[in-house]
Amino acid sequence: MTSWQIELIGGCAATVTTLCWVPQALRILRTRDTRSISLASQGAFTVGIALWLVYGILIGSWPVTAANLVTLLIVGAILILKIRYG
Repeated sequence: MTSWQIELIGGCAATVTTLCWVPQALRILRTRDTRSISLASQGAFTVGIALWLVYGILIGSWPVTAANLVTLLIVGAILILKIRYG
């Protein structure tokens, strides 16, 4: 496998795992219902993504950095909505 093929697989994985949070965020914005979301899990996941972002920056990997920056924005918004709407 060539390096561009490996990067393509990583880019596809990053895109899918980042965008999978969009439907959840949109649902919460529409319904204001967050009862089925665990605050502890969402908080821990948000912290984990923030750490992945720092890791990406430290190793100088733009795909890791970009994917985790976008994911952090989305899951951070979900966390804020969970705190706001309970």
